[in-house]
Amino acid sequence: MLGGRIEERLKQLLREVVEEKVAWLVALDVMPDHVHLLVEVDPEFGVHKLVKAIKARTSRVLQEELPSLRSRLPTLWTNSYFVATTGGTPGAVR
Repeated sequence: MLGGRIEERLKQLLREVVEEKVAWLVALDVMPDHVHLLVEVDPEFGVHKLVKAIKARTSRVLQEELPSLRSRLPTLWTNSYFVATTGGTPGAVR
């Protein structure tokens, strides 16, 4: 589902949202049915706010730009997500 033109536009939108929310994108990998992000987020802002912003923007914009998505899926993302911390891990520090 998340391949080709959709994948490229999704990556662009993800980068935009992360930058707007003053977070740092360390790694990004789009799989056919989900996305892996490694981001550095200010704890005072909160990862939950970043995830909400990412899901809201990408769903809205992709469904506006690609109406075929709307007819195939009622919503682009589910409410669930997985978060793990990597504080101080080599390679995860800027």
